[in-house]
Amino acid sequence: MTVTVYAPASMGNVSVGFDLLGAALAPVDGSRLGDCVSVTHLDDGLTLTVGGAWADKLPAEPRQNIVWQCAEFFLKAQGIKSGVALHLEKNLPVGSGLGSSASSVVAAFAGLNEAFGKPYPPQALLALMGEFEGKISGAVHYDNVAPCYLGGMQLMLEQSGRISEALPSFDNWYWVVAYSGVSLSTARMRQLLPASYDRRTCIDFGRNLAAFVHASYRQDEALALSVLKDVIAEPYRAGAIPGFESARSGLAELGMDVTGISGSGPTLFSVTRDPQLAQRAAEWLREHYVCEPEGFVHVCQLDKQGTRRV
Repeated sequence: MTVTVYAPASMGNVSVGFDLLGAALAPVDGSRLGDCVSVTHLDDGLTLTVGGAWADKLPAEPRQNIVWQCAEFFLKAQGIKSGVALHLEKNLPVGSGLGSSASSVVAAFAGLNEAFGKPYPPQALLALMGEFEGKISGAVHYDNVAPCYLGGMQLMLEQSGRISEALPSFDNWYWVVAYSGVSLSTARMRQLLPASYDRRTCIDFGRNLAAFVHASYRQDEALALSVLKDVIAEPYRAGAIPGFESARSGLAELGMDVTGISGSGPTLFSVTRDPQLAQRAAEWLREHYVCEPEGFVHVCQLDKQGTRRV
């Protein structure tokens, strides 16, 4: 028997919630934007094959692949003596700001858990996902793995055994996401941030995030959009992302409501409630922001399902 699991792309931070807010993405055209992992039972041993558009960007040695390491840990932790054959379909670019490593880790653990009778409950499995994704990004944070696994817009709690909880979403929002084609290291982009922040910045961050959560529950779109801003990372990262600042200005002139950095970039997101405007913004970004052949633009809404068997 083979189990195949799809794990969608995700936006970490969502501007207003640095390391505390994340959202899963679903292109409105029905295409998949995320990685797939297939798990097949073997009598013995562990094998990994890799395909997909971004397979050539991964380590050639299977043991260096995070999906292999997830399987090795899972089999050992569960005392499983039989083996597995894994296949990773790598559909997200590395270093894109779309939760590429999280997507692979989530798909791997979810597929293994499904194939072996779900020995891990969801919160325990999510904790493992965060631990392994942190090996790549340089720190354990759940703003990609939680929405990728659970879907929707997730607020990180990490309290009383609950890692995250879903926020009510604005179902008429369109998220235009554009990957320029440039690869940026998450660890390097985190190094651009200051070691400490002044009191005013901390107050602004807390106020904006609290207001966004409040607006989500009240379904107050105007308030949510007014506070969807990044005072923690964007001031230090914007200049390091080629074309971001000019794209933000151009999208504002088009009439987009707000534009921000997805994760640590270079992917940007821009929000509108007008589906026709979303398509015009996507065309503008293809012409003015995408700078490499590998770049792409998708008009998305939130992926409410999260990780699922396919």
